[in-house]
Amino acid sequence: MSFPPLRALVLALACLGAAQGAQAQLFGDDQARQAILDLRQRFDQAVAAQNRLVEENTQLRRSMLDLQQQIELLRGDMARARGQEELLTRDVAELKKAQTAQQTLDERVRKLEADAAARASGLIDPLASTGLGGEAAAGSEKPEFDAALGLFRAGDFKGAQTGFAGFVKRYPRSGLAPSALFWLGNAQYATRDYKEAITNFRSLLTAVPNHARAPEAMLSIANCQVELKDTRAARTTLESLVKTYPESEAAGVGRERLARLK
Repeated sequence: MSFPPLRALVLALACLGAAQGAQAQLFGDDQARQAILDLRQRFDQAVAAQNRLVEENTQLRRSMLDLQQQIELLRGDMARARGQEELLTRDVAELKKAQTAQQTLDERVRKLEADAAARASGLIDPLASTGLGGEAAAGSEKPEFDAALGLFRAGDFKGAQTGFAGFVKRYPRSGLAPSALFWLGNAQYATRDYKEAITNFRSLLTAVPNHARAPEAMLSIANCQVELKDTRAARTTLESLVKTYPESEAAGVGRERLARLK
């Protein structure tokens, strides 16, 4: 009489156990799926982070390339600026040199004008020193000399060269011939015809080594040699100037230039 209730109890317990097992299996599958979803999310986040790093690295490389290009452009600009600075420095040096030469010429011209004014006023004997080199004043050829000197004073150095060269050719024995050679050399120096200028300065020194312009002529030869980049010859000329005309003003200038050449 008690068997059926016991059987029913067993069956009930079996059903309950089966239901609990199914519920436990269902709960385990949900956890596994959630773990997989979490893992996929983390993987996707890692991939996204890696992609961002790759993009940032690419942008950084581009920025570095741009920076290198800018640096190269800046270097080019600096090189051009240095070149322009060197040209400007050279131009300024040449301008200063030209100004110095012009001042020297102006001083000589002022001296000539003062001597001419003194002669005109009777303070200097027309047959005495002319101030152009210590030689006696010439006769009929003097106006021709003065005309060439006037061209030189006006800055017409080409015209002055023609005038003085013609004078030396026509009046080689004139007392003004050494001065004509001196001014001819100066006119050629002004037009950068340095080799011809040296030839005429040397002609003066050969013809009249004791001429009042001889020290200046030797100094001018050294200047021409410096312009021709012949430093050794310029040094030799300056040494000869100091030795031959030690008391002259040109020798004092020569000593200073020798110090700079060494």
